[in-house]
Formats: sequence, structure tokens, C-alpha cells
Amino acid sequence: MFKFMPALPGTLACLAFCLFSAVAAASEEQNQTASGAAPAVAESAPAEPIQTIELKEDSPPLATIDLTLPPDDLWVRIRRGFGMPDIDSPLVQQQQAWYLARPDYLRRVVERSRRYMHHIIEELEKRGMPTELALLPIVESAYNPMAYSRAHASGMWQFIPSTGKTYQLDQNWWMDQRRDIIASTSAALDYLQSIYELHGAWHLALASCNSGENAVARAINKNRAKGLPTDYLSLSMPNETRWYVPKLQALKNIIARPQLFNVSLDPIPNKPYFQSIEVATHIDVAIAARLAEMTVEEFLALNPAYNRPVILDKGGTSIVLPAEKVEVFLSNLEAHDKPLTSWQAYTIRKGESLDSVARKHGLTTARLRQVNGISAKMRIVPGHTLLVPAKGGAAADNLRSVNLPVATPTT
Repeated sequence: MFKFMPALPGTLACLAFCLFSAVAAASEEQNQTASGAAPAVAESAPAEPIQTIELKEDSPPLATIDLTLPPDDLWVRIRRGFGMPDIDSPLVQQQQAWYLARPDYLRRVVERSRRYMHHIIEELEKRGMPTELALLPIVESAYNPMAYSRAHASGMWQFIPSTGKTYQLDQNWWMDQRRDIIASTSAALDYLQSIYELHGAWHLALASCNSGENAVARAINKNRAKGLPTDYLSLSMPNETRWYVPKLQALKNIIARPQLFNVSLDPIPNKPYFQSIEVATHIDVAIAARLAEMTVEEFLALNPAYNRPVILDKGGTSIVLPAEKVEVFLSNLEAHDKPLTSWQAYTIRKGESLDSVARKHGLTTARLRQVNGISAKMRIVPGHTLLVPAKGGAAADNLRSVNLPVATPTT
């Protein structure tokens, strides 16, 4: 009988290892025989020559864009200055469709704005205000400085008489500064700044501009008392005010991306259109226009504030001329050797009437009333002073009275 010795397991392990090594060696030898030779060493592919770029000393520099240079087109400048939050509502879409359905209207308004837009943009940027506000006169008056509303609002910015007085816009027999391009723009931006500071939001400021600060304040307080939002779109306001801001937003959308809406905007040169110069004497509107080699209509488009056919020198009186006409005007003024006005003051005597005064000075009664701003209901008594043609002067049939509105904001 045999007995397993303790060392036997180690001996078996050794035999198994040796057997495995022998089998592996035999298998490798068979593989080498099958291949017929020892494995060949792979040859490396020849290296391709490295291409080099010859740098010439006179190579042109890379093109750069200076974003600090002002654009040539004023529309680009306006877009860069947009700063109001956008609103999106059905009212905006409806008003946008309204404008797009009237391309002739848009074209007419844009053409009219060319005289005034650069000045307004300049004033907005000086104050750090968003340039969307340069589009507000489209909403207010279609950029017509002679616009007059049923509420007696006047001018490009549509000031009512009381607000005009608050912002020191003179309204008298000789002139109405609510129609003055420079004075009314300054007053309008002062007003918009003040109501923006009151509400802290431009949309609420614009609503106040349309319906009054108190009306918007009441709407805000009403919503606040109910725990409702107090932003513009959440307030309950009159229909005209509800449409007011969407009109501006619709215009902004169109101006921002005219190609998207198939709208063609002619470029507006990014340079001043007009210049203001002082006149140190009374001067007829027609004579001033002739010295500047302009039509009376074009002269009045830049000087719409004057109520009478003569510009009264009250010290520091200025007229506005296209920039390229200033030198022409000054040169012609220096060479002019005739009276600069053909009008004079006349006091009605006892027994005289408007009809008799008109005949005496070669005018029709209607023309005399127009020149002096006399309505059909006004009663003229002795002692009343009228403006009539000066002795020896022309009756100035070509002079156009500017004391009556020639358009409404919707034209």
C-alpha cells in the first residue's frame, strides 16, 4: 500500500509548468515554419518635404475695422443707439402691419425726417438717451413741424399750450416755439427725461407723455393695490395710450431690420443738415428765403415757428438754414442794398374797418386776416395794431402765412 508523501503536490505543479512551456515552444516553431522565414522588418516610408511659406517684406497688412469711426449712414447710427427693452404684443404686430401696408406713407415720412433726424440724434446722444426716441415724431406728427391737433397740440413733438409754457416755449403773436425745430426738441427731451426719472422705465415714460403723468400714476397704483404687475403691458390705459408705445416698437422693428420686411430705406448722411445763424434786423420770410436761394416752403420747413411774414429782431433772433446755404445767405445779405422788410405796423383809426384797411394797402380782406391771424370771430376795434405792407413795398403775394396749421398728425 502506498502513501502520498507531503512533497507530491509541488512536484506535480512543476511537471505541469514544464509541459505547458514545451507545448508553447512547439507551437511557435510551427508558425515560423509555415511562414517560411523569419518575420521581415518593415521599411519606413520616405519623409515628405515640409512646405514652407515665404514671407515677403512688402506684404500688405491685414485689413482692420475701426469701430470708433462714425458710420456714413445715419440709420446705422440710430440702430447702434437702440436701448429700450423690446415689447411683443398683438398691438405691435397690428401696428407693424399697418405701416407695412402703407409704403408710400412711410417713404413720405422718412423723406420729411431727413431735415431733422441728425439734430435729434445728436441731442439724444449728448444726454445718453435711447435713439428710439428719434422715431417718436413719426408717431406724434409724421415728422411735420406744422402739425396741429384737435387738442391744440402743435409742432413736431405735439406740445399742448400748457406743457409748452412749462418748458419755456414762447407762444405769442409773432411766433410759436412749439413749432421751432431746435427749441421744441430741447424741451421734448427735457420732458421725456423728467418723466423717465419719475417712473424709471421708458415705456411708462412714453405712456405718461401721451396721457399724462397723473393718469399713468393712477393706473400703477391701481395695479399695485391689487397685487398686479405694474409694467406698461399690464396697466389698464385709454386706447390711444395702449397703441402709443406699440406704434414706436413697430417702427423700431422695421428700422432695425428693413430687409426682413422688404422695406428700402434711403441712406441719410450722418452729418448736420442745418445750421442756426443770428439775424440782427427785421427781415421778411420771403426775402430771407430769397437771400438763401431757397423756396419759401423749404425755408419755412426749417423755420416753422414764425407766425407772421416778417421775422422780428428781438435781440438774439436766429434763423435756420441748410448747412450748404449759410455762406450763400451771408454773401447775398452783405450785397443786398434794399430794405429787408416790406411790412409795417398800422393802427386802426376810428371809422375804419378791416375791409377799408385792406383796400388801402392793396390786400384782400382774407389776406389781411391771414397775415394778422384774425379769425372770423375776432372783433377788431379802433386802436388795434395790424401788420400791413410798407409804403412803397410789395404786398408780397408770394409770402406764405405760417400762423395756421397746414397738416394734422395723421397726414
